[in-house]
Amino acid sequence: MNKDLFEAGLAQRKATLGAEYVENNLAAADDFTRPFQEAMTAWCWGFGWDDDAIDAKTRSMMNLSMIGALGKMHEWEIHCRGAINNGVSKEEIRAIIHVIGIYCGVPQSLECFRVARKVLEEQELL
Repeated sequence: MNKDLFEAGLAQRKATLGAEYVENNLAAADDFTRPFQEAMTAWCWGFGWDDDAIDAKTRSMMNLSMIGALGKMHEWEIHCRGAINNGVSKEEIRAIIHVIGIYCGVPQSLECFRVARKVLEEQELL
């Protein structure tokens, strides 16, 4: 594994998802899951997020759209929190969910609204 990509990815991951979440996630990794956690941190967060071509807010908005389209709601919840950390507003989250509804269907947008409401209430933004 490229240590530079891992370190850059670790910093990006913590900045978006929060240091406590990331550290707990990595600490919970065992011999079975640790190699994936390390590779994902280097590849997704180091290679994918650690350049200046697209700002973190835009990347978060892209992630919400893609993860919402895939219907991976646990990850969508985590990235909804991260998107707020990266400056995505409640109104922008709503607009992203509207697009998910248009392209992926009403049931999926309803799931996204349900999870977004939970996150926004936790963040005291509703």
